[in-house]
Amino acid sequence: MALKSLNQLRSFRNALIRWRNRWIERRLGVVFGANASVSLSARFRPAGPGEIVIGDDTLIAFKTLFITRDIVTGEIRPIRIGSRCFIGGGSIILPGVTVSDECIVGGGAVVFDDVPPGSIVVGNPARILRSNIEVGPMGRLKGADEKTREMYRL
Repeated sequence: MALKSLNQLRSFRNALIRWRNRWIERRLGVVFGANASVSLSARFRPAGPGEIVIGDDTLIAFKTLFITRDIVTGEIRPIRIGSRCFIGGGSIILPGVTVSDECIVGGGAVVFDDVPPGSIVVGNPARILRSNIEVGPMGRLKGADEKTREMYRL
């Protein structure tokens, strides 16, 4: 039987992600909030249990890297990701960083400092592009659905 759409594999993919999240929780001690979605290619390097905490309704995209041990000093500093955030593909979150609630981290960003609530950060090093944004679940900008429908006349 041939696949007519990749959406036919959605339930399998979601089950695989839930299984992987549970494995990462048990094996590495990463704490995931409710409805957190983490790409299968995201990498975590905690130094111990509870060193990385991901909030509710947060989306972590592909090839992201979370590191809690400072390479220079060897010091262990925890990482906290807030609720309703989006962490873009290829981003690196360095030791001791707190990404507050309702933030967006652009793809390829290297975040070495705390991100204030309701902000968009991009670049290497990550800098604030915009503040006081409103987002929905998974860090999706408010009004994005309406603009998409308008653009494609759906």
